[in-house]
Amino acid sequence: MNECKFSDLRKDDETMFTVRITKEMMEQFLAISGDTNLLHRDSDYARERGFRDRVVYGFLTATFYSTLVGVHLPGKYALLQGAKKINFLKPVFVDDELRICGKISYLNEAFK
Repeated sequence: MNECKFSDLRKDDETMFTVRITKEMMEQFLAISGDTNLLHRDSDYARERGFRDRVVYGFLTATFYSTLVGVHLPGKYALLQGAKKINFLKPVFVDDELRICGKISYLNEAFK
């Protein structure tokens, strides 16, 4: 886990990490969210609707924004306060590997 303080950060600092989506992640997200939509749970149902397999929960993939900020950049001293715009452009499937990237575009001295 990074331990960057505000004074360590610079505009255009960036980081990246990868994560592979697993069946266990899907099961855990179901248990937490209660989202029983068959597109996420049943491969045959998802294929009948034009997908190659069951579709990963969109907000499961979005949870990695929290990992990006709270672990990678800046890390230990950071708290993700919001995400203004999240778009799910393509479906994600179990065993897909995601590349999560982040770049500092603005630093606010008042809010650190």
